[in-house]
Amino acid sequence: MSYVKPEQVVEAAVAAGKAKADAGNLQLLMRGVLGGAILACATTLALVAAGQTTGIVGAIIFPLGFVIIVILGLELVTGAFAVIPLAVHRKQACMADMLRNYAVVILGHLVGCLGYGAAYVAVITRMGTSDADPMVATLVNLAEAKTLAYAELGGAGFALVFIKAVLGNWMVTLGVVLAMTSTSTGGKILAMWLPITCFFAQGFEHAVVNMFVIPAGMMLGADVGVGDWWLWNQGPVLLGNFLGGVLLTGFALYFAHLKTPAAGPLPELQEEQGYGLAEQLQLENELETLASAQGVPAKR
Repeated sequence: MSYVKPEQVVEAAVAAGKAKADAGNLQLLMRGVLGGAILACATTLALVAAGQTTGIVGAIIFPLGFVIIVILGLELVTGAFAVIPLAVHRKQACMADMLRNYAVVILGHLVGCLGYGAAYVAVITRMGTSDADPMVATLVNLAEAKTLAYAELGGAGFALVFIKAVLGNWMVTLGVVLAMTSTSTGGKILAMWLPITCFFAQGFEHAVVNMFVIPAGMMLGADVGVGDWWLWNQGPVLLGNFLGGVLLTGFALYFAHLKTPAAGPLPELQEEQGYGLAEQLQLENELETLASAQGVPAKR
């Protein structure tokens, strides 16, 4: 069977957190760059599909980016939000290495997302000569909706984007952990696909997706400044993603399936309940054999 039990998944999550905390900076940077670029590419594919059909089709397609990232062992900081704190809690990693992982991987994501964003903008604008591609308007509208629309609501907008980020990374980290419930590649893909589709279909917020969508919209002329990007989206979304990952997935599953010693009968009651019957019979058989060899009838 390829199914891995939840108790084993929790231990695998701790081990994964330790491995991420122990990784070197160059490894983390490259994995973060590739993870950001691949997720950005999956985002554009999903948006194109949604524009040509319906939103649910885009949501069904979107998880392919996460699949590639997980199967290739690349980095997604939002997934690390759920597993590295578990390793820190178990004293298998230190807080400094956790923060180092987050900082280096976020830097890698920014490089990957901005690099892919610049290349994609060049493609859909035909090197800046046309704005006829529907994706131009889509990215501009998305960038403004993810920043200015929240700003218009003031404090309520900040709370709204934060809540959507908590819910978003709850689903995303469930996908990361569900990939550990199977030892087969096909099982991993199917398991992680479900919550990722749920995240995208409901329009929740994800920090790495936004590292591509908002800057790409800005490159295409969205009325969004760098301050708007970080104050009304990227900052609160990173915080919300962290909270959703570490609490709703990481520690929630950890304490739900934490192994505790099973309470069994007291030693003095085991004899009365027959727990020592096999041992008693074995001893009697050995005595009978010894007595027979000596020519003395054994007493039972």
